[in-house]
Amino acid sequence: MTTRSPKNRGLGKGLDALFADQAPVSERKDNGEMQRVDDSDRVLYIDINDIKPNANQPRKNFNAEKIRELADSIVEHGIIQPLVVRESNGFCEIVAGERRWRAARIAGLKRVPCIMREFTDEQNMLVSIIENMQREDLNPIEEAKGLQQMMVNFGLTHDQISKSISKSRPYISNSLRLLKLPEEIQDMVSDGLLSMGHARALVNVDSQELQIALCRSVVEEGLSVRELERIVAAEGKPKKRRAKRMKNPDTIRVENQLKEKFGTKVTISETGKKGKIQLEFYSPEELNRLLDMLISD
Repeated sequence: MTTRSPKNRGLGKGLDALFADQAPVSERKDNGEMQRVDDSDRVLYIDINDIKPNANQPRKNFNAEKIRELADSIVEHGIIQPLVVRESNGFCEIVAGERRWRAARIAGLKRVPCIMREFTDEQNMLVSIIENMQREDLNPIEEAKGLQQMMVNFGLTHDQISKSISKSRPYISNSLRLLKLPEEIQDMVSDGLLSMGHARALVNVDSQELQIALCRSVVEEGLSVRELERIVAAEGKPKKRRAKRMKNPDTIRVENQLKEKFGTKVTISETGKKGKIQLEFYSPEELNRLLDMLISD
């Protein structure tokens, strides 16, 4: 059994630190066993069917057209950069390079170049997140969920994550805020219908109903980020309301008496020693009825 490294080994030092100073490479023999070799940079050609995707891969969406383009390139030039894998339950689990593996299958390759590393589950997840983020392969929602995983699974602070992925702390905070958006909006961001700028503007809207309405306006009307920001500034934030004063019980009693007399809603409002009485009507006929009652009295 592989000895697990301390949980925080390599964390907060970036992707290079995680790839460096690992156990020597293992060469996979035909019988499936692993044999040590001294050269930690040795590239192994492993049967493509002995490789499986990373269960903790933060990237969920793979563009089929781009995978096909990569497959065409692999047919023409081969795989230039080896995959990074680790041993897992008799298979080689991908740590970095799932796009190349998918494209290689389409290209019909039987074996693919790999570098074998001994990563713990924690390191495997972290490397996968960082590798995708440094290559800008994640959409904003996938990136935010990857950052969230780093916090939940590793207990990392914003500062530690910032050092790991070479992003500012405000960038980390703004990215995580996207996960507060309704699922419908998150899906639109993932599908590329909304940009990161649009999503960040919508985060500042308190009402989910308004967020969704504005989101649909962006898609249907093609609103720019600036246009959306102006709308949010004007309508997105709740208006401050004055604290509602409790109405005097005597005033409420008189309102109810007048309501019974006139057969409509009556409101009495007071400001200091002054005030007004409002009688509501909902049609010209009702207005005439109220006028007749007031004049006849």
